[in-house]
Amino acid sequence: MGRTGQIKHLDISYDPLPSQKKFHALENRFKGFSGPIGSGKSQALCHEAIKLSYMNPGRLGLLGAPTYPMLRDATQAAFIEILASNDIPYEHNKAENTFVMLDTRSRILFRPVEEFERLRGTNLAWFGLDELTYTQEESWLRLEGRLRDPKAARLCGFGVWTPKGYDWVYRKFISDPVAGYGTVLAEPFENRHLLGKIADFYERLKDSYDEKFYQQEVMGSYLSMDGGRVYSAFDRNAHIREVRVNAYQPLLWTLDFNVDPMSSLIVQRAGETVQVLGEIVIRHGTTTQACEEFLRRFPRHDAGVLVFGDASGHQQQTTGATDYDMVREHFAAHANMTVEYRAPRANPSVRERINLTNRQLRSASGKIGLLVDPRCKELVKDLEQVCFKADTNQIDKDRDRLRTHLSDALGYLLWQECRAGGKIGERCFPLLSI
Repeated sequence: MGRTGQIKHLDISYDPLPSQKKFHALENRFKGFSGPIGSGKSQALCHEAIKLSYMNPGRLGLLGAPTYPMLRDATQAAFIEILASNDIPYEHNKAENTFVMLDTRSRILFRPVEEFERLRGTNLAWFGLDELTYTQEESWLRLEGRLRDPKAARLCGFGVWTPKGYDWVYRKFISDPVAGYGTVLAEPFENRHLLGKIADFYERLKDSYDEKFYQQEVMGSYLSMDGGRVYSAFDRNAHIREVRVNAYQPLLWTLDFNVDPMSSLIVQRAGETVQVLGEIVIRHGTTTQACEEFLRRFPRHDAGVLVFGDASGHQQQTTGATDYDMVREHFAAHANMTVEYRAPRANPSVRERINLTNRQLRSASGKIGLLVDPRCKELVKDLEQVCFKADTNQIDKDRDRLRTHLSDALGYLLWQECRAGGKIGERCFPLLSI
């Protein structure tokens, strides 16, 4: 690993994999490493701990695992092996299960974290947790609170894990990270060291795991623990990209008329690729509020706006106006741009819409036709978390009332823009104005 401390040079025999290298390079206060079996998570954890012990001479750190057997048999065993194979001097107080790094006089506590109330106490310069998805969130939060050593040169809390559904780890590190968090998602089959020794390692596991468990444990995929994913073609690594507004192409605004939340997406085309630029989600919102927010973001767009959405928007409200009437009237009164409406009188079947969305995400030939800006967090949650009810082909709309609305809005647009048919310009079939 080269130079890992401020006291002296420390030469360690360590050839990090690309994901491990990215993880070590993260400078976030809190960082994570998510990966499948064999992706080198424990090695990354232990090497990061050694690095931080040298960067914080004389300070206290902590390495933890969910239970004592996991701590002893996996985390601590890997740590000792690295120290021994690299002749790094240390002392181990077995009674207190504490290591002292003799080069720096840094101390490392090894602790199971299943009883989080025991984690109160001394200030820490750093901490690292193994198998984070098997750890209670309260344990992580307790350690966050202990990361406050005023003499630390580098304060850091980190964890490594194999995906286990859309749990608190997924929310905290991936879908809804707050400032100061960073995460690396390791790719499957990346571990050249493992494959060099056992070339058929991953193939062998196919006979041991069912398909879903194989996708989670071996491929490192985030999967719903209930019914199957509706948008199974969505892959965070392939589909999330920063996209920019093209001033010379029209904005495509697609709406799902729902009161809570009122949901819509702002989209553009780039050749045959659909790019989702932004989302508007308003709890207990109205069509007028959605229009106001759209125009706040885009007070002017010379290439114009095309409006798509749910066919239910043609139904009259108690005022006698339809949702599309409200959109039309608001733009006429408050905007100076060309607006066209491309909403059908009837929605496609749910099955057809889902199949089209999955095809646009990734065709059978592997072509990616849809990109989502990382700011569209609620849409990403839809694409990852919307599921079928167990043993049915019906979407489960009850497990989370906030889900399905943005993916529905996307499907309405794709049905108008991208279903098979005669091609006009960049679009896949003729559009009918209303």
